[in-house]
Amino acid sequence: MNDTIVAISTAMGVGAISIVRLSGNDAINIVNNCFKGKDLTKVESHTINYGHLLDNGEVIDEVLVSVMKAPRTYTMEDVVEINCHGGIISTKRILETMLTNGARLAEPGEFTKRAFLNGRIDLVKSEAVMDIIDSKTEEANKLALSQLTGTTSNMIHSFREKLKQLLASIEVNIDYPEYHDIEVITKEQVSSEIVKMKQELEKVIKESKNSTLIKEGIKTVIVGRPNVGKSSILNKLLEQDKAIVTDIAGTTRDIVEGEINLDGILLNIIDTAGIRSTDDVVEKIGVEKSISMIEDADLVIVVLNNNEPLTAEDKEILSKTKEKQRIIVINKTDLPTNIDISKENLKNVVHTNANTVEGIKQLKSKIIELFQLETLKTKDYTYLSNARQISLAKKAYQSLKEAETGLNNNLPIDMVEIDLKETFDLLGEIIGETYSEEILDHLFANFCVGK
Repeated sequence: MNDTIVAISTAMGVGAISIVRLSGNDAINIVNNCFKGKDLTKVESHTINYGHLLDNGEVIDEVLVSVMKAPRTYTMEDVVEINCHGGIISTKRILETMLTNGARLAEPGEFTKRAFLNGRIDLVKSEAVMDIIDSKTEEANKLALSQLTGTTSNMIHSFREKLKQLLASIEVNIDYPEYHDIEVITKEQVSSEIVKMKQELEKVIKESKNSTLIKEGIKTVIVGRPNVGKSSILNKLLEQDKAIVTDIAGTTRDIVEGEINLDGILLNIIDTAGIRSTDDVVEKIGVEKSISMIEDADLVIVVLNNNEPLTAEDKEILSKTKEKQRIIVINKTDLPTNIDISKENLKNVVHTNANTVEGIKQLKSKIIELFQLETLKTKDYTYLSNARQISLAKKAYQSLKEAETGLNNNLPIDMVEIDLKETFDLLGEIIGETYSEEILDHLFANFCVGK
């Protein structure tokens, strides 16, 4: 934290501009030593200064240098951004010149890590920075922006404040039982508060499942026996010929993937190999992979052939997917109907054929209805947004349950207090009030260099 870091903050490649960013106590001096123009050590903070960057007296590039002095910067340290032309050679040479003059190459996410360690943002906001960069839909972007502005952090702070007040009341009653002017807190009062907090936290955890859909999309697997039209449906959904379509059964031997933006939510679609008994070694591997992918899917689209009676393989697929969120697609409705599903008690059935998009529109509508995507967009975005946050919230919920159990079993109040303190600490880990270096290193390692 005492040294000065540097990195290229824009994507490498040919473009209009590139930005080389520095942060640290010596950032302004390092750039000033290579800059031909105003004396950067004397310019006002938050100004842009025109000049040329030099390497051993040789002009590297014509640049605009932004000087931002601590503490009103992203990292709360002195920050300098060199805006240069977007060529790969000149950008790399500027970076090398900064390294030669005393800067250190930044680690992935180190600028944001310094912003966290210097107290400018908490851990939830830090993760939101990368989520904004990674967001593929408008809804995912809104979720990340909501976290960056502090709605989720404020919720966690509010929850911890309630716990803090409860713990303080318990402490006073334990330490100063002889005082008559303090409110005596009973086990019934503590139990009532725990129940309220447990219900509130449970609601947060349940609703945070929405964040997974918003951020990562709906993992959708198309399954069925060979030659029922799975690849045709994939192509129609994607509106491109992604998968090879033939009349030969077993054409698709490996998974084919694509994604679409469905009502603001990403639909990650996987077309699998046709499920059937086969002696073909390659096709057999594809079939096994298809079956395994059913388990991980958020949505299974089971495709049946309208032109053929239900087979034993069809029924096996229906049996394997009955516990999953699924849609049944009766495909090839442009051909005579020979299928009978009246005895199967199937729900969410859609009819399609490869010649029109009408059935595909119905399929998309059914997905929107099944996952309530319309209402998902209208809700507020106060969600826990990743596995780390949700896992900690679940552990905190479990600690609350153990505190409640302890009270019901008439354990001493100071024993119950241990579980409440653990809840408080676990919620603190979500926002980074408590953390380990190992967790920080892992978290920021997923960031891009320069952010």
